[in-house]
Amino acid sequence: MKDTVLYGVGIGPGAPDLITLRALRILREVPVVFTPSKDGEDTIAGSVVEEAVGRKEFISLSFPMTGKRDTRERARRVCAERIVETLRRTHRGAFVSLGDPLFYSTFSHVLPFVKEYMPECRIEVVPGVSSMNAVSSLLCTPLAEADERIAVVPALHGTEGLKYALERFDTVVIMKLGRVLDEVLDVLCERGLTERAVFVSRAGWKDERIVRDVVSLKGTDVDYMSMIIVTRCRRR
Repeated sequence: MKDTVLYGVGIGPGAPDLITLRALRILREVPVVFTPSKDGEDTIAGSVVEEAVGRKEFISLSFPMTGKRDTRERARRVCAERIVETLRRTHRGAFVSLGDPLFYSTFSHVLPFVKEYMPECRIEVVPGVSSMNAVSSLLCTPLAEADERIAVVPALHGTEGLKYALERFDTVVIMKLGRVLDEVLDVLCERGLTERAVFVSRAGWKDERIVRDVVSLKGTDVDYMSMIIVTRCRRR
């Protein structure tokens, strides 16, 4: 019996030259690449892979952006079924994720269902450069030094977790700003941290944006691929 493998491949923050050598090798070898999409609209992952390795068989998997748990699970099961159905034909496939496949990635959402439907399938994960590492490099700012502590906070569902993190951690990476950007900025203003905060969107892309006067963003819409990094004064 032919061995079946699903690779979870991190392709970095979006610049093709930040894809690792291992990821490139696997993407060239597999016959099919699964690309996540949100609400049926293709993300940029497929275009990044195509630029890096050329034309492949791409299968787009739709993950709806909704707060309804039942809807999310149904969609994830449908995606897993599509993956399993394809792997029975190809025996090899790669699910690509921007950043790292196990860090705020749709791959981790679909993985349990693939294991449930196809327990004989071997899973291999190829790590990728995460977006917060890309932003840290762009700013030439360490995320942590010595005994400093770092927190990663998804702000999508409110700011209580952010308030807790700002009180207890030296560096706070705020992701998934979305509709709560103004609330996040209010929290930073209340704590006098706006001068320690930097906003970055689409790091490494031609249209990357860096805003150090974060208060100026209030009332604006921001790109999905955006984050704010807050760092306390370092004692050298």
